[in-house]
Amino acid sequence: MSTSRKVIVVTGASQGIGAEVVKAFRKLDYRVVATARSIKPSEDPNIVTVAGDIGDPETARRVIREGVARFGRIDTLVNNAGIFVAKPFTSYTADDYAAVLSVNLNGFFYITQLAIKEMEKDSSGHIVSISTTLVDHAVDGVPSVLASLTKGGLNAATRSLAIEYAKRGIRANAVSPGIIKSPMHAPETHGALGALHPMGHMGEMTDIVNAILYLDSAPFVTGEILHVDGGQSAGH
Repeated sequence: MSTSRKVIVVTGASQGIGAEVVKAFRKLDYRVVATARSIKPSEDPNIVTVAGDIGDPETARRVIREGVARFGRIDTLVNNAGIFVAKPFTSYTADDYAAVLSVNLNGFFYITQLAIKEMEKDSSGHIVSISTTLVDHAVDGVPSVLASLTKGGLNAATRSLAIEYAKRGIRANAVSPGIIKSPMHAPETHGALGALHPMGHMGEMTDIVNAILYLDSAPFVTGEILHVDGGQSAGH
């Protein structure tokens, strides 16, 4: 088994931004460990797929264990899995709260711990987490307390990880998107959603992928929350 080629783990990899991240890193000849609840096996021998609930610590263990067993190392982790429930604050149920925390926070915590343990062996690695610009700039008419509660936690954790591991060769960054054209948003909503951004349109999935690629190739950048949001976080 050759361990010289870089290995990336991508959560929420079955569709949307996660699937595009997998494609982009394969073009760079990374080996990929892709996980999502409904992900299917890949015919590409350089992609390992692991189906499971990312909020379950056993899924995290299987992802890292199978990645190391197949490819020998973990270089980058993209914490892309996330869910967004838009409800008035007082309408959130206990199930809503548990589901959002499970994916957005537990899904980050368990797999990031295990990935960093592998990265420490080589004194090198990179964590990229997907946040949301709503953390910095809430929008009237887009109720987002649970998103801000959880993704705001990811932003803070990203900065903490960056400092804790700065001298150990491991970087931590986040990408903070605006509203992106993806399977989450029906085409008939694109006009209204685009108008929420100062630039007047939604972002493309490639905008987020390119931000991740930049951060992964920028060895002097850590602790950065990179906003890719059409100016939304700057104001209106």
